[in-house]
Amino acid sequence: MGRTALSKRELQRAGILARVKAGDLALKKATDLLRVSYRQAKRLWKRYQAGGAAALKHGNAGRKSNRARSAKERRKILKLVREKYSGDEQRRFGPTLAAEHLASEDQLEVHPETLRRWMLAEGLWSKARKRKPHRSRRERRAHFGELVQLDGSFHDWYQGRAPRACLMNMVDDATSRVEAYLGEEETIWAAARILRQWIEKYGVPLALYTDWKNVYVREPTEKEQLHGKVPVTQFGRMCQKLGIRIIAASTPQAKGRVERVHGVHQDRLIKKLRRQGIASYEAANQYLEEKYLAEHNRRFAREAAEPEDYHRRKPPAWQLRQIFRLETERAIGNDWVIRHRGRYLQLRPGQRYRGSTKNKALVCEWEDGSMAIYHRGEKMAFTELPEAPPKAALPRPAVAPVRVRKPAKQDHPWRQSYKSIQPVFTVPMIRLRPYASP
Repeated sequence: MGRTALSKRELQRAGILARVKAGDLALKKATDLLRVSYRQAKRLWKRYQAGGAAALKHGNAGRKSNRARSAKERRKILKLVREKYSGDEQRRFGPTLAAEHLASEDQLEVHPETLRRWMLAEGLWSKARKRKPHRSRRERRAHFGELVQLDGSFHDWYQGRAPRACLMNMVDDATSRVEAYLGEEETIWAAARILRQWIEKYGVPLALYTDWKNVYVREPTEKEQLHGKVPVTQFGRMCQKLGIRIIAASTPQAKGRVERVHGVHQDRLIKKLRRQGIASYEAANQYLEEKYLAEHNRRFAREAAEPEDYHRRKPPAWQLRQIFRLETERAIGNDWVIRHRGRYLQLRPGQRYRGSTKNKALVCEWEDGSMAIYHRGEKMAFTELPEAPPKAALPRPAVAPVRVRKPAKQDHPWRQSYKSIQPVFTVPMIRLRPYASP
């Protein structure tokens, strides 16, 4: 018992009882400093008188716990961790994630902190990473749907089994509830798809917190600044129709909640995709929808500070289709052809068309590749031309030939060169008289 060092509390008790032994402190007064009852203080004083400070050591110190796992079971668990969940820093599982998979796949229940101590002792896990400088976090919003953060994370999600991809991630600020979609790039269609998934599940949020990318917001051009127009992207126009306010963050730290969730996915989702052997967008999004997102929200989501849900009611499907589309104004040519993205769209004859050419038509495109043209709210039928229509040859005006009248005389100046008609100037010689003296 003497070989085990005393704890901090036991050392403090030994110091107080030493004062009692020296007569500087009464035992009854020492009870307040020891924070025990008078009866317990008498027991400690008796033990101290018999064996000194070493007698204050707890009787179970240095002994094996009655609830400790057997050495055989510990070796079995560490063997599974070494074979299935270890590797380099990009592949190895943390103690918490490894404990979850041991319970779900191997039917072995072990507390994450116990597994952490075992992994540290075996060299299967390192201590906490070096933390960045402390920054105070912004307070959460109080209601579910009051503010949702949206961002894309480019990463090697398939660990070489497929090209790099972008995970579109939405996180509710009040509850940390997550919705995700894995695609190729952070495009308008990718942002529209993840927003539509959120709306179909929970409703229309009040505001979106994004970064300064041209997908979400952009700077005004000189012409827009001159006329005082607010620049709106295609995604911004979709949010305007839904009544969603877009707030652009100036730094990644400002939207730290979604940035931290990126780190969680880059640790847990990558390993789970590898265990499932997933190497395509379709299989990954199916796994996200059917299993991963539900498990993630069940583990990490929390209750909002206020019970009211601030989501608005989800619009019907036909209205969502009219919202989630690209809209571009194009001029109607003299030949009733609209040029759009290198394509030539010929309006069909026999339609109710009010106005003349050079008016504007609205060209609408959907993610599935379908297209429609509207003029003053009415849908116009059209056909796509395989190539540019030939330009009509304009008639050339008749011009009377110009008759040149030549002079008949050969010595006319018109028939002579410039040198032949150039006048020759001569200087007459002047004879000087000899100088005569006066």
